[in-house]
Amino acid sequence: MLRNRKVDQPQVALGEGLEGDVIYNLLDLLEMDQQLGQFGQQETVTIIPNWVNTNAPETGTVVGPASLQKLIQYVKEQTTARIVVAAGSGGAETTDVLEQTGYQDIIEQEEVEFIDLNYGPYLEFELEHDRIETIKLNKLLAETDFLISYTQIKHHEEATVSLGIKNVALSWPPAELHGFPKAGQGIHEDLHQFITAMGKLIPIDLTILSGDQGMVGTGPSKGKPVNADLVVAGTDPVATDVVGARLLGFRQQAVHYLHNLIKEEVGEGDLQQMELKGLPLNQAEKKFSQAAYGHEIVIDKDKLLPLHLRAKSS
Repeated sequence: MLRNRKVDQPQVALGEGLEGDVIYNLLDLLEMDQQLGQFGQQETVTIIPNWVNTNAPETGTVVGPASLQKLIQYVKEQTTARIVVAAGSGGAETTDVLEQTGYQDIIEQEEVEFIDLNYGPYLEFELEHDRIETIKLNKLLAETDFLISYTQIKHHEEATVSLGIKNVALSWPPAELHGFPKAGQGIHEDLHQFITAMGKLIPIDLTILSGDQGMVGTGPSKGKPVNADLVVAGTDPVATDVVGARLLGFRQQAVHYLHNLIKEEVGEGDLQQMELKGLPLNQAEKKFSQAAYGHEIVIDKDKLLPLHLRAKSS
């Protein structure tokens, strides 16, 4: 039985500036010191960075090594727990990504553990999915007490957007069983349904979305890199991804798996029901769109637009 993710007051913080420093500031705004400080040596904090393939961080494809190091350092300052950096690359062997993009040096310098999610040992988990009833995943999932998803803000050629939930949903299935790009057992036949099912299965405690090197046009690897010097962080994975999607020009309903998770009340989808901290959302929308297109696109120009979804009857 996995942990319950329920967040009473979803908080999403936005900031601008040097990525590593902004991450520190936003996590302080979210009082992550108190959250992480609860865990001791018998518990595990797992960080899932977006390492889709061996493209350089400057392309917007993978997270920056220096910022990942800052995140690891922040976590180490708050807790004595076991810290694991885990990834399951979809476009290349994870070990090749480690060696070619500088992550190996960071892990060695910080003396944290690394686990390749593309391989076992496995446990089998049930999925709420029409065709995929069970899935084998690295046993680290059952050992994790606090899960951090760290990824960029990107368009995606199949998932519409690549944000925190999608990062975890596609990192954990093992390429040893599913192949590269993890399409051998039907994940991509209805990718949004699969991401929805994984979003319900795997609790994400902290999501960090980087617009320092995001991507527009397409993704996860072949789009235009966008350096907007923005970071979004939040305690509710759905709420945080809703804000990240906003920067890419999408309301909640435009991203099918997000809309599914909102309807099923897995997380908060209504911006008006979130506690937004730091940089105002309309300013972040301006900044990201200006960096991406040379033109300001602001969905929430005058006010936070509502969620067009009637509450479930009790």
